[in-house]
Amino acid sequence: MNITRLSSRQADFDARLNKLLAFEETADEKLEATVAAILADVKKRGDAAVLEYTRKFDRMPLADAAALELPRAELKTAFEGLPADQRSALEQAAQRVTSYHQKQVQASWNYLDDDGTMLGQQVTPLDRVGLYVPGGKAAYPSSVLMNALPAKVAGVSELIMVVPTPDGVKNQLVLAAAYLSGVDRVFTIGGAQAVAALAYGTETIPRVDKIVGPGNAYVASAKRRVFGVCGIDMIAGPSEILVICDGKTAPDWVTMDLFSQAEHDELAQAILLSPDADFIDAVAASANKLLEKMPRKAIIKTALESRGALIHVSDMDEACRISNRIAPEHLELSVGDPKVWLPKLRHAGAIFMGRYTSESLGDYCAGPNHVLPTSGTARFSSPLGVYDFQKRSSLIQVSPQGAQKLGEIASILAFGEGLQAHAQSALYRKGH
Repeated sequence: MNITRLSSRQADFDARLNKLLAFEETADEKLEATVAAILADVKKRGDAAVLEYTRKFDRMPLADAAALELPRAELKTAFEGLPADQRSALEQAAQRVTSYHQKQVQASWNYLDDDGTMLGQQVTPLDRVGLYVPGGKAAYPSSVLMNALPAKVAGVSELIMVVPTPDGVKNQLVLAAAYLSGVDRVFTIGGAQAVAALAYGTETIPRVDKIVGPGNAYVASAKRRVFGVCGIDMIAGPSEILVICDGKTAPDWVTMDLFSQAEHDELAQAILLSPDADFIDAVAASANKLLEKMPRKAIIKTALESRGALIHVSDMDEACRISNRIAPEHLELSVGDPKVWLPKLRHAGAIFMGRYTSESLGDYCAGPNHVLPTSGTARFSSPLGVYDFQKRSSLIQVSPQGAQKLGEIASILAFGEGLQAHAQSALYRKGH
């Protein structure tokens, strides 16, 4: 396997790193036109359009829109029918994810200023959220937990899940996760038509305030287009992992951590930064040794050869600087004392600290959310959390005394902007 080898000492290092990191989805005009047409059709025809697309794309011979919704009893049956080990693992993961996100709940607050005016902020949950869950080959119960549980912790009143079931095939783990997470309603639809139904509402499927959850290119395009009609979580790119290692972790551990993201798809990115050249050689050898044991070896090989890299750096300080430049989705700080280096790391979706903290634990059961910013967006955005399902309203209650002072200030500024009614509105309260 020919993984790109770089050194920060190379004269063209910056240019080569930029080329490695460059990723921009090329606009597929045909896909975009298809999505736009589906959104407009569902907005216009509602259930009839959703049924038509579901019959066409998922090969589901449905009689009417009522058949799109799964009874909650079916979710319960799926949960209760799981093998004991799967059920226990799902329950433990849900408990850990819930406990972590309970720490994120934001409280309302207010205070009185010197003249008795009350100012504050009221935090309230969204009323209704839509959760898109991939179906068919890509069925991820962990994504159900990571998207649904923070919403429930936030106090969202109603959580609507959509999941395609091509040819009627339902993933029991996904349905069980929905039951365990407290999902209120589940509809067996997918694609751009599902996003449209959630964003605009139909006769059967209620309109939501926000849509979260991963999907294919059609889903991503649809989410991008409906933003503004409703909220969305993010538009996620390919999965990424960056490992910073001092050279003292077992090479096979680091190799498998790189594989864990490379196996997602051919566009995933896995990078190692280390000041130890011999360790980089050891990881390269380990990768060639372990690759043959991987069921998804073709995907891993393509990802590592096209977008992966093993980078030799001068020291750990430089590794941290390069990491900040990359702003990875997942950052493993595989060193003896990670807390020493943590203050130097400013941009990452999630930071996995220490030799025993594999990224895969974060994907499933550590507790923090696995929905993370990709493609360098960790420079300005954050993991999905409770705060994504809450909103804030400013509170202002002006006292009679405060109206005198604030009225004077506001009127001067309003007159300066040429807004007479604004000024008079403030002045009317003066002297009363």
